Amino acid sequence: MSEAPQTLRAALWMIGAIASFSAMAVAGRAVSFELDTFEIMLYRSLIGLVIVVAVARARGHLGDITRRHMGTHLIRNIAHFSGQNLWFFALTVIPLAQVFALEFTSPIWVLVLSPFVLGERMTRTRVLAALMGFAGILIVARPFGETVGIGVITASLAAICFAITIILTKRLTRSEKITCILFYLTAMQAVFGVLAAGFDGDIALPSPVTAPWLMLIGCAGLLAHFCLTTALSLAPATVVVPIDFVRLPVIALIGWGFYAEALDLWVFAGALLIFAGNYFNIWSETRKKRVVTHAKARQS
Repeated sequence: MSEAPQTLRAALWMIGAIASFSAMAVAGRAVSFELDTFEIMLYRSLIGLVIVVAVARARGHLGDITRRHMGTHLIRNIAHFSGQNLWFFALTVIPLAQVFALEFTSPIWVLVLSPFVLGERMTRTRVLAALMGFAGILIVARPFGETVGIGVITASLAAICFAITIILTKRLTRSEKITCILFYLTAMQAVFGVLAAGFDGDIALPSPVTAPWLMLIGCAGLLAHFCLTTALSLAPATVVVPIDFVRLPVIALIGWGFYAEALDLWVFAGALLIFAGNYFNIWSETRKKRVVTHAKARQS
């Protein structure tokens, strides 16, 4: 199959990912007035667990679920559960565009943490990409001369937690199938949700108003990651990442249209710098792999 149709298909999958991420953000804000973040994560995980088990059973993939690397699954899901709770909280206290801009720093944190977790080498290119990303964070957060708000702090911490999740997912994919990873993602986080939401002895049940929003959160969360993963399997990251960045203006327009949030040019400027750092690193890594591939081809 030629490269152009593959790229077009990847773009269509990315439209699905952008729509799903945006829908999850809107739904998360909609239910936040009735449920706390732990309860949101509880119901999201339960819905996701039902979907994962049903799909795995229908496709005959239940055998992919193993009990290897339970410790890695546990740490990964603690990080993801923490990050998702922080993300849902940030949605309620700062503009949607600012949350998404800070979320885009996750790949930068992956660069910083990978040498310690995966043993990957920190090259000059990666250092430069990380510095560009951190400069973008400062522009988005603008901590100079004023106190950094709790929303910026929680969104930034969410990005770090998501980075840890990405790194441990990368480690798990060396030996585990996606069905296994998604099963423990939803099952473990459902348990975490019950423990955290029930800590005060009171777990609020969904009302007729919040129930459809919770269904949307559960379905959109899984669909977003499936669309993103599929797009990356069809086209290189240098194609997919710029499309993913369209999430920012889309969510900014949603915030402006539905919640009267101002279109902050500084958020866009910082986000562009964060994107530039991410893209520069991806482009450099892709170029390096092509050079190595061509060199091996010549030798053979």
